[in-house]
Amino acid sequence: MKKRILIFISVLIVVVAVGIVIAIFAHHKEDTNLTKVRLAEVTHSSFYTPLYVALEKGYFKDEGIDLELILTPGADKVSAAVLSNDVELGLAGAESAIYVYNEQEADYLQIFAGLTKRDGQFIVSREKRANFSLTDLYGQEILVGRSSGMPALNFLNALKKANIDLTKINANYAVEFAALSGTFIGGTGDFVNLFEPNATALEEQGYGYVVASVGELSGEVPYTAFYARKSYIEKHSDIITKFTNAIAKGIKYTLENDAQTVAQDIINEFPDTKVADLAKMIERYREYDCWLPNPFIEEELFTNLEEFLIDFDLIKDNVPFNDLVHNFYHD
Repeated sequence: MKKRILIFISVLIVVVAVGIVIAIFAHHKEDTNLTKVRLAEVTHSSFYTPLYVALEKGYFKDEGIDLELILTPGADKVSAAVLSNDVELGLAGAESAIYVYNEQEADYLQIFAGLTKRDGQFIVSREKRANFSLTDLYGQEILVGRSSGMPALNFLNALKKANIDLTKINANYAVEFAALSGTFIGGTGDFVNLFEPNATALEEQGYGYVVASVGELSGEVPYTAFYARKSYIEKHSDIITKFTNAIAKGIKYTLENDAQTVAQDIINEFPDTKVADLAKMIERYREYDCWLPNPFIEEELFTNLEEFLIDFDLIKDNVPFNDLVHNFYHD
């Protein structure tokens, strides 16, 4: 009897072991069938929730893509990473692609899909303010980030639309984007412009209070977009199409589900954040209508961006839309 039991256990162990080997082999085979794609993201923020939904829900793998996210703070650094072939794709402000185009780069950056349609920053005050107005910034120092980057440009555009006298505000452009939160916590500035999760984190830690949405004040533009070198898009249109399909699914899921559900889906992307806090951030971005309804970039939005780049003397003329934007999303 004991002998039969031992034989049964031995056979069971062999069967289980074989099953594990087969599962590992199948998983490895599945991974080798995927195309590796590296994406440089300008920041890791719940502002890009649809991207993380597509990643965590397996939409990229469904399209045959093994996506690797590489945090690359600063739109200028993202564009440099794409141009130098360190990565295949970039996610950053559309203005960085315009700058490269105007530098007469032969293999310039071409935008193929959009993600957000307005600025995702929030103005954070060191003091609690019940009825904040942009005039409250008069005589105050606000940490803005790099002067030619989209965060700073949209902030300045918001001030201009509200007829705010820029000479009365001490806008600090010297602090690197990635260091804004830490610098503010360290005591520099009366206000700071921050994306999530940093804005909520400062509130939770008692260092500041969110008083306004820059995106609501500045208006709609193709704020963050996906781009690649023109030659890459021409040679790998199939990958670009599949990538765009995954993003479209991510946007659709984000818009059709409640913030709590979406937060639970992407919490692995923000391991140091509570689900409740992440849901609050996602709901805040939903409230201010920050995401595009799909990855298609309308020419009108692109023109809005160019107009205030021209207003701030960062470009001289409009860039041909069809040169710079090659929409891969179609209904």
